[in-house]
Amino acid sequence: MITYKKVEKQNIKELASLAYAIWHEYWTCILSSEQIDYMVENFQSEQAINKQIENENYTYYFIIQDGQKAGYFGISDKKDYLFLSKLYIQKDFRHKGLGTKAFKEIKQLANGKKIQLTVNKHNINSINAYKKWGFKTIDSVVTDIGSGFVMDDYIMEA
Repeated sequence: MITYKKVEKQNIKELASLAYAIWHEYWTCILSSEQIDYMVENFQSEQAINKQIENENYTYYFIIQDGQKAGYFGISDKKDYLFLSKLYIQKDFRHKGLGTKAFKEIKQLANGKKIQLTVNKHNINSINAYKKWGFKTIDSVVTDIGSGFVMDDYIMEA
């Protein structure tokens, strides 16, 4: 059984730990270890997540499969769309339909609004999943995130 649990303040440390593990396992074939460390510290650390929740209108959810935290997603409600900031599944839980089921939950949370996301141009598996879920590429962007690092992304919408 799959459930979703909204991340509360007391769960942020656990979310940051989960993010650290997933990012350091998943991104190594696309990004340098230095960029992964930088991005985790600036976007997925306890401090960064807390700031996103308190100041940037983000909401995070754990994806729970049979009582185990299998992954998480983060969304931000914008005026004209729901921004899907993060959707990550732990390695042992991938390719079992959790992403698809989580996306159905995200669609419900969007409440009829379009959903928009950014995805690394080299993240072929995720791009293919998003296409399967009805996303179309509407633009591309290279974003300077500091310390000589950039995010080279497609902007997709469904």
